[in-house]
Amino acid sequence: MLMKALVFVATTFVVANCVEFRIRNNEIGAIWVGILGNANKAPLANGGFVLEANSETSIQAPDDWAGRFWARTWCNYDTQYCETGDCGSKLECNGNGGAPPVSLAEITLRGWGGLDYYDISLVDGYNLKVSMEPINGGGVDGDYGCKKAYCDYYINNDCPSELQLIGSAGYAIGCKSACLAFNTDQYCCRGAHGTPETCRSSDWPVNYPQFFKQRCPGAYSYAYDDTTSTYTCIANGYYIVFG
Repeated sequence: MLMKALVFVATTFVVANCVEFRIRNNEIGAIWVGILGNANKAPLANGGFVLEANSETSIQAPDDWAGRFWARTWCNYDTQYCETGDCGSKLECNGNGGAPPVSLAEITLRGWGGLDYYDISLVDGYNLKVSMEPINGGGVDGDYGCKKAYCDYYINNDCPSELQLIGSAGYAIGCKSACLAFNTDQYCCRGAHGTPETCRSSDWPVNYPQFFKQRCPGAYSYAYDDTTSTYTCIANGYYIVFG
């Protein structure tokens, strides 16, 4: 019944002034997709839906939309609570973000210079493999032009014990950021550490972003990890894959 409720958001056609997001679940079980629009941008598909194992769906966005996508895992259909990425114990997040640690696929359509800016962010930690790739994109060359942004490593498998989110099954289902785990100004890049010059992860007591960066080189590892994490393109569609 839940999947039938999604019919109204699914389409295979790209219409004028719209961008298609094709979303796939490669996991062996269902995930609950979460979607949050940036300020003054409505959440697509009311902010969330169930995506069954090895299936995909498409949704449309205005071509000036900006926001993020994430996968909620270990979700309970009765309580609607998810052990990772929960947005308030409900299927449709409808303006709520996902509780960290969670892997994010972020995008700003038709931003500065008319380009789309997109990335995979582990700034809020990690819960699942994720990628975002333009569909028939063009207009930008180079290593970060119209390429697939991805994190295809199961970080939970070797997450440091002090960063692990242990689920009800008794093992790590997420890997926290240092900010989430320790909540210090230095690890959170705030206060006296609130600039790129004063928040270099190489100066931290433990360089936790390096742990994430070694496993997912093209993903954001902390707040000021811009130069090797931001991709640009112009496309009328993006393919987002979880798992």
